[in-house]
Amino acid sequence: MSTMDTITTPQQAHGTAANDSSARMPVLFVPHGAGPCFFMDWNPADTWDRMAAFLKGVAGTLPEAPRAIVLVSGHWLEPGFSVTGSARPPLIYDYSGFPAHTYELTYPAPGEPALADRIVQLLGEAGAQARVDPQRGHDHGVFIPLKLMFPKAEVPVVQFSLRRDMDPAAHIEAGRALAALRDEGVLVVGSGMSFHNMRGYGDPRYTPVSAKFDAWLTEAVESETPRREAMLREWASAPHARDNHPPGGEEHLLPLLVAAGAGAGSEGRKVYSEEVMKTTLSAFRFG
Repeated sequence: MSTMDTITTPQQAHGTAANDSSARMPVLFVPHGAGPCFFMDWNPADTWDRMAAFLKGVAGTLPEAPRAIVLVSGHWLEPGFSVTGSARPPLIYDYSGFPAHTYELTYPAPGEPALADRIVQLLGEAGAQARVDPQRGHDHGVFIPLKLMFPKAEVPVVQFSLRRDMDPAAHIEAGRALAALRDEGVLVVGSGMSFHNMRGYGDPRYTPVSAKFDAWLTEAVESETPRREAMLREWASAPHARDNHPPGGEEHLLPLLVAAGAGAGSEGRKVYSEEVMKTTLSAFRFG
C-alpha cells in the first residue's frame, strides 16, 4: 500500500461525506491565549506558536464547514444568559496595554439574528431564560481565536454569554439546550483557558499545580456523560482547583462546562495540551 493510500480526510475519519449536510458537529473548548498574543511580538518569540498552530488546524478536523458558530467566551457575563443579535456585530477590544496595531485587528464575520432567536427558544424550552442583545459586539475571546480558526470570517457568529452567578450546573444545562444545534450544522465553541490565575503565569510553582488540575479535568472530560457532568458540577473540589481558577474568577473555565453540556452523549477527549508560561493549557473536544 502506498503512503497516499493511508491518508484519510477529516470527513472520512468521522465517517461522513464532505457534502453530507446531516453531519453532526463536534463541540470544542479552545484556549484563546493572552489578549491579542497571536498577532504581536512576544518574549520568547515562540511562546504561542503551538497554540496558534492548533487553532489554525481546527477547521480541518470538522466533518464539514459549519454553517454558523455559537461561541461562548469567558469575557461576557450577564445576570442571565444572553446572545448577540446584531447582523453586523462590532468588535470589542477588551484588553489593555497592548501595541496600537492590536486595536486595529478586524474580523468582519456576520451575525445571524435568526440563530440568536433560535437559541433563546431552545433555552426557554429547557426552562432557562435568555435574551437577545441587539447591540453587543464580539469580544476578544471571540475574534482572536476565530481569526486563526476561520480566517476568512465568512461563517456567521453568534456569541453566547455566561451567567454572572457562575453556577456550574446552570451552565451545563444551558449547553444541553444548545446541543440540538449540532445537528443543524452549527459549531458550538467554548473559548476560555483551562488555567487562568494571573498570578500563576510565568511562576514555576504553578507548573505542578496546573498539571494536577489538568489531569483531573482530562479525566472528567473523558468520562461517560453522567460522571463527566457530576465531576464538572463539583469542579471547585478538584485538586488545586482554586489555584487554577481563583474564587470569583472561574469565568475562563465555564465555557468548558457549556461545551460539555452541548457535548452530552458524545465522547470527550483532550485534543491539545502544552506548558505555556509555566502552566499547563489544554483544549477539549466532544464528538
